[in-house]
Amino acid sequence: MLTVHHLNNSRSHRIAWLLEELGVPYRIQHYERDARTGMAPESLKAIHPLGKSPIVTDDGRTIAESGAIIDYIIRRHGKGRLTPAPETDDYDQYVHWLHYAEGSASLPLIMKGTVNRLDRKWQPLKNLVASELHLHLSYIDTSLQDGPFLLGELFTAADVQMSFVAEVAALLVDRNDYPALDTWIRLLQARPAYRRAVDTGGDYALARAGD
Repeated sequence: MLTVHHLNNSRSHRIAWLLEELGVPYRIQHYERDARTGMAPESLKAIHPLGKSPIVTDDGRTIAESGAIIDYIIRRHGKGRLTPAPETDDYDQYVHWLHYAEGSASLPLIMKGTVNRLDRKWQPLKNLVASELHLHLSYIDTSLQDGPFLLGELFTAADVQMSFVAEVAALLVDRNDYPALDTWIRLLQARPAYRRAVDTGGDYALARAGD
């Protein structure tokens, strides 16, 4: 059976959610962050050298990185669900969102959380990060205006992959500036499969981002 090596309050929530949407049987191996540092435990390195969650193991395979895991699950277990047909233009957009989430969109969010802790002498850097974050969130917001999902009426694994970006952003910016994105994350977090993944995975503070 496919195993999700799940770290509390992490991107691995997306993997459990995807499996719930697909109805694919899985089990969760829980790991807890260090109470002092907030870092993943060393025990994850026994599963994959990077020691980062999410990681899945399945039939002797070990797969790391959210996008690669989602692609693996869809190909191996999805049976054509939650993805457009490969020969369509929608599929090209689907692949774009799968890679964009961690390839471009996450960096300004990480930087925003970091520069917020810096003093006033770092204001030029803060302004640059704020501008870059606005660029990306505006792009996502505009892309959702024909929604309700990233590919219009079609809910796909790309929405699952991109959800983490929106959930983190909801804690860092004024969500009123990005109304389509705000509506989207509320819609995603209301899905029954999303709630089941929270119940199964445990502590996930970002599940309240849609409140």
